[in-house]
Amino acid sequence: MPASSSTATLFAIDECPDLMADACVGDEQGTLVFASVWGRDTAIQQFIARLTLGQDQDGLDQFHLLTQQESSIPLFVGSVDRLEKRLTRVYRRTLFGSLINLWLFDRRCTRPDKSNASALALLPRSAIAPDARLWRLVRDTCPLPLLDHWQAPVLAHLRAHGMLHRLPLAIGPLDGHRLAMDVPALTQALGNLIRSGTLDVHETDRPLPRLLAAVA
Repeated sequence: MPASSSTATLFAIDECPDLMADACVGDEQGTLVFASVWGRDTAIQQFIARLTLGQDQDGLDQFHLLTQQESSIPLFVGSVDRLEKRLTRVYRRTLFGSLINLWLFDRRCTRPDKSNASALALLPRSAIAPDARLWRLVRDTCPLPLLDHWQAPVLAHLRAHGMLHRLPLAIGPLDGHRLAMDVPALTQALGNLIRSGTLDVHETDRPLPRLLAAVA
């Protein structure tokens, strides 16, 4: 998760003139994955209530960010049941009263969906060794046993076959990544990599994991 920064660029929310956003991430369909929104307590609470109402009267099933290039970027809320929120009272004494920072995010950003072998990751664009963080996510999500020194070839395979990719919509200091593994296809691919010698266990001197030994 990002750290708050007083130098962050703020983007107006068209439907909520009392609120500003400093980071948003959306998926391939423009559905909201993460948003960091700033405003006074009453405005933030009203925003949350309108998201809950959805398409009902005065509800919000989408909102638009206004960029410095005078363009409007839509973000679709989708099901609010998949979203979690965090509220932080950051500035208590300002000309306009207390300011609240709201984080809205898909719960898969913090808890992988292991039953479907899928997850989402949010990484700062300035992150050091982002592949190391993504590899931890892969190991936490994948039902197959993976050895640490397999990181480079396995990540390359996941990216080449569309199982790990960067999300297309990112505003602010964050990038989003989607992990969606086809477990049967990955099992077969790992077996092929083991048979070809691309993957081995020499670095750890441990016996080949039973499940991968079966597919090899």
